[in-house]
Amino acid sequence: MSALVRIPVGVVVERRKAASQWIDYVWRPVSVLPGVPDTAPWTVLSETAECTTFYAGSTDVELFQSDTTQYRENLASGSPSLWVALRAASGDPPYTVFRVTADTAEGEALTEAGNDLVEVVPMPDVIYDEVALFVTQHHVERVFFKRKRTRVDPEALGRRPIVRTKDNG
Repeated sequence: MSALVRIPVGVVVERRKAASQWIDYVWRPVSVLPGVPDTAPWTVLSETAECTTFYAGSTDVELFQSDTTQYRENLASGSPSLWVALRAASGDPPYTVFRVTADTAEGEALTEAGNDLVEVVPMPDVIYDEVALFVTQHHVERVFFKRKRTRVDPEALGRRPIVRTKDNG
């Protein structure tokens, strides 16, 4: 299934010096920019002795009609968010922008594998407006329907006689 709407975004990543003897830096996504800036990926945006901020690259927030319930929950949460996933890369830079989503279920699922670096960042107002418009245009309220189980035949669970045929002896 393809996305009905794609919202281009840029991802800003922070690299901080780690207080650890095993790693030098801690990386994390810190914000999402609406649109795609005219900046090359992994351009340094700011730098201090402890922290460097990079424009990591761009991707699209994809909106699907089947996920409008999750988008609506996200927008109504009081702090609308985007989930940003960075995937480890071999070399420098150490990460690539993998996905940005407004879907609460997909955002949680991105954290389950444990291979990607996933952070929740605030949703910019421009993206909020586009997601809200999408929900308004495409959300269909679905009535919850609980299936009724068919009763199990207790005789069907009992032992059955072995039927011998030519093939099995």
